[in-house]
Amino acid sequence: MTTRAKLTLCAALATALAALCLSPLFKDSFALAPHGLLMVVAAAGAGAGLRALPLPRALVLPLQLLVVLYVLMLTTVQSSMSIGILPGPGALDAVSRLLADGGSDIQEYAIPAPTTDGLRLIVVGAVALVAVLVDALAVTYRRAAAAGLPLLALYSVGCGLAGSPGGMWLWFLFAAAGYLILLYTEGQDRLTRWGRVFHGTGRSAVALSNGGRRVGLIALAAAIVLPALAPAAGSGLFDGFGGRGGGSGTGSGAGDERSLNLVVALTANLRSGDDTELLRFSTNATDADQLYLRVASLSEFNGEEWKPGGQSAEPLPTTLPYPEGLATSVGTSQIRTNVKISDRLGTTWLPMPYPVSWVELPSTTNWRFDRSGRTVSGVNGQKTNGLSYAVGSVTVNATAAQLRSAGPAPAEIANHYLSLPNNLPAVVGDTARTVTAGLANPYDQAVALQQYFTKGDFTYNTKIEPRTGPDAIAKFLQDREGFCVHFAATMAAMSRSLGIPSRVAIGFTPGTGDSTNRVVRSSNYHAWPELYFAGLGWMRFEPTPNRGTVPLYSVPQVANPTQPSAQPSASATDSRPSAGPSASSACSPQQHRIGDCDDEAAVVEHRTTATAWWQTWPALLLAAGLVLLLAVLATPMLLRRRLRRRRLGAGRHGPGADGPRLTDEQVLAAWAELVDSAWDLGLPPDEARTPRNAARRLAEDAHLAPAAAEAAGRVALATERVMYARESEPSPHLGSDVRTAREGLLTQATRGRRLRALFLPASTVRLWWRTQDRVAAARERMAERSARVRATLTRPFRRAPKD
Repeated sequence: MTTRAKLTLCAALATALAALCLSPLFKDSFALAPHGLLMVVAAAGAGAGLRALPLPRALVLPLQLLVVLYVLMLTTVQSSMSIGILPGPGALDAVSRLLADGGSDIQEYAIPAPTTDGLRLIVVGAVALVAVLVDALAVTYRRAAAAGLPLLALYSVGCGLAGSPGGMWLWFLFAAAGYLILLYTEGQDRLTRWGRVFHGTGRSAVALSNGGRRVGLIALAAAIVLPALAPAAGSGLFDGFGGRGGGSGTGSGAGDERSLNLVVALTANLRSGDDTELLRFSTNATDADQLYLRVASLSEFNGEEWKPGGQSAEPLPTTLPYPEGLATSVGTSQIRTNVKISDRLGTTWLPMPYPVSWVELPSTTNWRFDRSGRTVSGVNGQKTNGLSYAVGSVTVNATAAQLRSAGPAPAEIANHYLSLPNNLPAVVGDTARTVTAGLANPYDQAVALQQYFTKGDFTYNTKIEPRTGPDAIAKFLQDREGFCVHFAATMAAMSRSLGIPSRVAIGFTPGTGDSTNRVVRSSNYHAWPELYFAGLGWMRFEPTPNRGTVPLYSVPQVANPTQPSAQPSASATDSRPSAGPSASSACSPQQHRIGDCDDEAAVVEHRTTATAWWQTWPALLLAAGLVLLLAVLATPMLLRRRLRRRRLGAGRHGPGADGPRLTDEQVLAAWAELVDSAWDLGLPPDEARTPRNAARRLAEDAHLAPAAAEAAGRVALATERVMYARESEPSPHLGSDVRTAREGLLTQATRGRRLRALFLPASTVRLWWRTQDRVAAARERMAERSARVRATLTRPFRRAPKD
């Protein structure tokens, strides 16, 4: 392996080891490791490939940055790129949005933070930038010592923000080890340049090598041991910056903490691979599978995203007000739910069934009640970590007839929950009207919208960007791919376009288990739409396929939905609780889980059969691009092979000993092939030497075997006869000699040199030189022709010389 290749690998290793110090900043740091390692490899590969090309050294760094930036965009905002592979305005806008979201996440999250898309882009991009700088300093410019500055900056950020100096010694050990390996490799290369005095096995070489190692080990041990023995000091500039302690920051607390950004927190939970247990609860509800735990609601659609609307912060009363919009004549059931939050969940909101009627907390001092959203949130840093509490809630035993006969919403509800941004694409309203064509009742329209998502060809995919703005909704309707945030936000926007008051709720699905012990995990984080019906209040709907449970009242009825009932059914006037579905449904309550009911009239949630990824246009175009890239990379190898065949003859084994004797041009071509073969293997030509001197130098430097050295000598002798003799006779066949010498060169070369000679032969630069010469000659000919044309055209206008 060449020294440059060793330095490239050591620079990448040093960056990767230094990047480990960022692990304490995230709750799931291993989720970032593959992406960060990929960017380090991309930076090293781009640098190695560019340095192998005949490029000025000043161009390597900017081109390397461009390659790394493209790889970063391809791995973060690939869905926003043109045809999936070409960066364009959409990709740049997506990067800008992610950076803005990452800045917001930095302000809102405490350490350790979840791996959101914005934070992922910022952190992985920083690691990629450091990798490029380290590679450029250590390899391109051969300044390995200066490469420690970007490594130090990376370590300082991780150590300063982690807020736990005592536990950072391990990460310092990794970073220092990588840096020392880089310095050792670069030092070895420098020592070998001094000659055999330091390269051999003498005492000076051993003493110098051991001395350098002792200095490095002593410095490393001192850096680790002395801080532990020195008096403890504060964390200085970073003291209290979102650490685990009791700082006054606005971020969420310890462990698996969640920020005020509900969509970001939801996305982080769904993308988490550990599926952490967040809470447990028990309830006396008849059907615990229908009991969603609601955290907050997003009621304001401002043209960018769904956000919580104006919230009140009144002290938490002992008994909460009667649910908004719920008539006293509607049958309800009182439910008690006991909740135990784990230490891994730290939110400012209490997860509770909706609508809540009372809350029992160990202390109500630090909790406030929001009347409009009917949520309970903490103040003065109050979090839910490890909290146990009891909640009373109301189950609305609504029937389809009651929902169908609901009157118009009050003015204050309609004014607030029907507003839509002016930039909402027309496709949202058009799709809603198409789906609900022929349905005039809000309930039937809501059921039709729910079925449009659950029974259509929509695919559940948490890797889609969690955007809820108008453009994101239009893209979701076009691509038909997203997760619960997209389904909930799109159905809410479509409902508003039909005149149905709606909002988006954030919380948890019921989890697993029975009514006495249900476990809710991070994968149960969910979003769903809530629609308002006068007399019944806010009712939950479930448009997300394969997630959650469909509400019993949203099951389509056998009766003709186009004819609304003027009077409620008999069951609607019954004030007794009704835990089961209507008589028209053949499914039990348990069968109303998504995908478990075989009745054609029931809502069937199923996984859609998506088109195979390799059959999509972006995949085909990407494959075509890869083929084109491989063709470009293979061009030097193919041109070199074609030139060799032309120089040595097109026969299967080349001209044999009994073949025709060679002309002068063929002899010179054979010599050029021998020189280029040596050049490809790392022995550049020396034009100042005669052919015999060049062949002698070639045999010595490459340590050729006697047979190969003699073959190279015969080719050189024939070349000198052609170049220097007055009259040269036709030379004997030299193709076999060139091949013998070339095989000797390949035998003595390292594997790396052989691979480089095969895929990136250095002698192909002659083609570039020839192209430049031809272009220059063409320009000269064009200039001469232009001068002759100008002279011909201006000749009649020239004045004759005076005598």
